Amino acid sequence: MRRIGVVVGIAVLGLALAGCGGVPAPLDLGVDGQALAVAGFEQADPAPSSSPSVNERRERRKDRALLRKNVLHGEVVVQTKDGGTTTVAVQRGEVTAIDDSSVTVKSTDGYTATWTFGDKLRVVERRNTVQPSDITPGTQVGVAGAKDGDKYVARLILVPLR
Repeated sequence: MRRIGVVVGIAVLGLALAGCGGVPAPLDLGVDGQALAVAGFEQADPAPSSSPSVNERRERRKDRALLRKNVLHGEVVVQTKDGGTTTVAVQRGEVTAIDDSSVTVKSTDGYTATWTFGDKLRVVERRNTVQPSDITPGTQVGVAGAKDGDKYVARLILVPLR
């Protein structure tokens, strides 16, 4: 059961941001590495007995593409390597405000959140690392990070390919 939560958390985080131009590298959120062996939303198997058929792989790609295109914002609680839990949050939308320590993003459904910049923040535009100051209001972004209480802490900001 624990693996399913981890798999769903990683899948939602990765798929939501993949629609923003691709996730350049996995985030170190302290989540079990086996979760990256995602097969749809099924439980990860460390030693699969057989590889999925071509048709199964196509169906999974279609499901991931649908999720990737439609995710606006969300949160998932995942179990960490040390047995604790953390809440992973994602959001896609337009930057409405940005300063030296935070960015405010508004999704197309009207949901707005302010994300403070985490210590290990990574900002990626066109697959190159840039500074947060390079982002301007009106830019479409994908943001991912941890939710700490009622605050969001950004670890990754992706500016999608245009």
